[in-house]
Amino acid sequence: MLRRIADLMRLARAGWVLSRHDALVPKEYADQVPMPVRLFGSLSRIGAEGRGLRPGQRLAKALAGQGPAYVKLGQLLATRPDIVGFEVANDLTALQDRMEAVPHAVAIAEVEKALGAPIDTLFSTFSEAVAAASVAQVHKARLPSGEEVAVKLLRPGIEKRAAQDFRAFLMGAKIVQRLVPPARRMEPVKFVRTLQSAAEIELDLRIEAGAASELKENLQETEGVRIPDIVWDRTARRVLTLEWVEGVSVSNQEAIMARGVDPSALARLVMRCFLTQALNFGFFHADMHQGNMFVDEQGRLVLIDFGIMGRLDEEARSVFAEILYGFIRRDYRAAAQAHFDAGYVPSHYSVAAFSTALRSVGEPIFGRNAEAVDMSRVLQQLFDVTEVFDMHLRPELVLLQRTMVVVEGVARIIDPRINLWETAEPVVRDYVAERVGPRSLLKSAKRNGEAARRLFEAFPDFAAAAERAAEQILDSGVELSDDTVDRLAAALKGRKRTKREVNAA
Repeated sequence: MLRRIADLMRLARAGWVLSRHDALVPKEYADQVPMPVRLFGSLSRIGAEGRGLRPGQRLAKALAGQGPAYVKLGQLLATRPDIVGFEVANDLTALQDRMEAVPHAVAIAEVEKALGAPIDTLFSTFSEAVAAASVAQVHKARLPSGEEVAVKLLRPGIEKRAAQDFRAFLMGAKIVQRLVPPARRMEPVKFVRTLQSAAEIELDLRIEAGAASELKENLQETEGVRIPDIVWDRTARRVLTLEWVEGVSVSNQEAIMARGVDPSALARLVMRCFLTQALNFGFFHADMHQGNMFVDEQGRLVLIDFGIMGRLDEEARSVFAEILYGFIRRDYRAAAQAHFDAGYVPSHYSVAAFSTALRSVGEPIFGRNAEAVDMSRVLQQLFDVTEVFDMHLRPELVLLQRTMVVVEGVARIIDPRINLWETAEPVVRDYVAERVGPRSLLKSAKRNGEAARRLFEAFPDFAAAAERAAEQILDSGVELSDDTVDRLAAALKGRKRTKREVNAA
């Protein structure tokens, strides 16, 4: 009972903060909620801050100081434009997550506890925090062997605080699901549980280390891209240690050029790096904003922060590639057919009609430079089309599309004149040729041929085994357990009863 009261108080406090920023029942969406909720929203907006800001900007500002679960909520909503719309999702990507660092002595004690050794034996130097957020903070340190490393440390008590916040979230989601019928379509309770699962994964830094290691392995042949090495013997559930990288932000054009890097080439590398991850490996960094990308002293693109990752199965990758390639070639019929083949569009709709709808999305932007195209508006229109045609949206593809908008935005900052279609075309074309086109069919035939060869080679063993089994049956018959006999008898009785009923009819 006391826990419920505490959760209700937390929820009330969060509601108060959201209402102070007109982010609880935003005036822009007031006509979409029942009258009692609309009236409550009007009252809550009296004296609200941020009147000149967009809804997403107000929401980001309200969430920023509410703790790790609320920041995580904002980050996840930023990846779900199908729920909040692209404008709000875009605004939430700018959510600033900064907090005062825990004292240095406390941080040292936490590291020693997590790694089970004195700090002096783990690191020869261990600095004050160089960055601090609601979930973790980062320290610069040096290994006894001399290598500089970054040490990411979860904040003390973060797990308990997050659990409390998520209990309050769940209570709020149940209230919304009961009182706001239009919200039921978005399944708020299920959404909160998904959010909680994602946060629990992010609160185990060993999983983030594994993601970084997998991405590094995938991109080892990608020229000009660097993923920091993980220091596994200095990594635990609450501590992640990886090599320190001296870099400059990809958005700092002067510093980039001072390192001999062509901004146009860097912008193309950013786009192709993302597409390579998504298409070739089906495992991609889903938080590739400019704060997570740097250029090192050798001019290589460096990715950091692997807490949010996306994964696609082979089918989803093939469909995404065919759709994207259809847009690149302006073959909207092929792009439409790919949607139907994957079952994304109900079969009672016309491929031709859907093709025309896709044309209305693709033609206005084809061949234009990034500075003349607002990709967030383009993908918002694409989602509008999917709604008209009752499309089933897979969450992993929504995350992929959302990440692509973020990556495109970074590429645009680096080089406003980048041509997105020309940049994407080689990666997508090679994937389609390798996995979808005739070359894929040849590989499939080769695999099937190998399977047939192995089956043929194993046939003598199968034949010998079958012969031995037949001899054993002839010699001693077939022995069945009592339980098996009872089940067979029951099945035979059922068949006889059904046969009599059919004959009687």
